[in-house]
Amino acid sequence: MDPNIPAGIILGFIAWFLLRYLAGGIYTVDQNERAVKTNFGRAERIPGATTLNDPISAGLDPDEKERYQYPQVRVIMPGGPYFKWPWQKIYKISIATQTVNMAFDPEFPGANQSGTIVEAVTKDQLNTGLTGQIRYRISERNLYANIFGVKHPIAHVMGYFVSVLRERIATFEAPATPGADASSSGISINDLRKNLRDLNEHMDRECSSSEARYGITLDASLITGIDPPPEVESALAAINTAHNMVSSDVSLAQATADQRIEQSKRAAEIETLKAQAEVQPLISLASQLSELKGTGEGALHAYVRNVRLGLFGNAHQVVVETKQ
Repeated sequence: MDPNIPAGIILGFIAWFLLRYLAGGIYTVDQNERAVKTNFGRAERIPGATTLNDPISAGLDPDEKERYQYPQVRVIMPGGPYFKWPWQKIYKISIATQTVNMAFDPEFPGANQSGTIVEAVTKDQLNTGLTGQIRYRISERNLYANIFGVKHPIAHVMGYFVSVLRERIATFEAPATPGADASSSGISINDLRKNLRDLNEHMDRECSSSEARYGITLDASLITGIDPPPEVESALAAINTAHNMVSSDVSLAQATADQRIEQSKRAAEIETLKAQAEVQPLISLASQLSELKGTGEGALHAYVRNVRLGLFGNAHQVVVETKQ
């Protein structure tokens, strides 16, 4: 040791080194966080494992699998305290579910009317505005893409979502429904509003690959409003009112026709039962006469004579034909 260097400086340097690199190397991971450790800038990886081995990549096309092939990294779970060396660095990511307006642009906050409305053109060239929300979270199954693979993951996800949404709005056609009234066909905004649930489900399916692409999972997309331009709002309202009136008249006429058909069925059924009631005694009488005839020749004449006597007993006057 150089006698010219004071011992206090050496002890101070040792204390600073221990405090800076040893005590400062202790860290913890919160419950809603996941962490990744790097050594000299390289993340600790699982040998031979990539995202292509994970089911999250099942929805990717062959060319997309080549572009979005990320290594699987070792994930540090919540807990601690943990220790890192000075040449190591810890990246912490929150995996809590977050909600954002679907018109939000992280890179240009003033876009889409300050992040409030997404504009899209329908198949009949109407510039409509859409409002809604997106619920998302960081995928711990693809932390490499979120931390190292993409510079600004949420910007990529929002851009991808909006592009898919605009493409769907531009090509949307309502599914054919048996018995549906065609008077409102071709009005794309009406079709979109009636099939809002199908539109949300389509967006969820199309954006399911975002986990493999950008390391972000879209839990749900909720499109809540589809509004036409102000200049066509009144015209669309008039069309909808006329359509509702026509639908009401058609439904009333259909109900009246159904009621008359049902009444006709009931009347025919009643008359059929009456005819059966009148015919049944005649059938029974014919059967009895056939049985009497089978017992002997005189039985049928005796039956006819007894019936005549009963009729004569109930009659007030009898007209008898005489031979001259």
